[in-house]
Amino acid sequence: MALDQRQEQVKQDFIDQRGTWGTPWESILRFDPDFLEAYLGFSTVPSKKNQLDDKVKELIFIAVDAAATHMYLPGVRQHIQAALRLGVTPAEIMEVIELASTLGIHAMNIGVPLLVEVLEERGLRSGPAPLGDEQQRLKDEFVAARGYWIDFWDPILELDPEIFDAYLRFSTVPWKTGVLEPKVKEFVYIAFDIAATHLYTRGAKLHMENALDHGATPEEIIEVMEIASCIGIHAATTATPILAEEVDAFGGS
Repeated sequence: MALDQRQEQVKQDFIDQRGTWGTPWESILRFDPDFLEAYLGFSTVPSKKNQLDDKVKELIFIAVDAAATHMYLPGVRQHIQAALRLGVTPAEIMEVIELASTLGIHAMNIGVPLLVEVLEERGLRSGPAPLGDEQQRLKDEFVAARGYWIDFWDPILELDPEIFDAYLRFSTVPWKTGVLEPKVKEFVYIAFDIAATHLYTRGAKLHMENALDHGATPEEIIEVMEIASCIGIHAATTATPILAEEVDAFGGS
């Protein structure tokens, strides 16, 4: 498609500021350059404020796009490529993927407390049972490895110590062998918890607290959330190329 002068300018501005281009952006430009220009302004706020360095920004994009609640694979590839160009190591990227892979435990974080409520409502439970020696050992090990404890782990540890033990081994790999600094690990958790496709607010708050404890600033945490806010555009990057194909097949413009 031949671009008019305005479209050419929007395209060049996008390439200059975002360093990328492709079929989705071309399709959006074709139908609504004003919308693409507005998204460019929205998506570049973090790069203009620059609270996080460029490498960390790309890691946050990877975390949000790769998370099981979103799985936007074109974005994963784009931001892995960008991260590698910036000098991010494969080990750093793999660590982000490992951190994002822990998201599934939220089935237990949300589900087990709900089960406890149901059991109490039916008179099948009157309160928590005291921890046994093995359960206390697991709790102490979790605190030593992850640096925190919060009450939603209590019923999981009580009712299903086997899954708690297995999750402890699984989730602490990046904390034992990883290369990212602790606050960046917490940024990754914040990003996929707060993303619109998950909105696990309790986890987001916990990891904000942990990030602050590790020396993060409020401005850095806000920038993480700004990056996570960009996933809404995937409605357009996914659907607009289909619109272009169908319009062309229909013979329209």
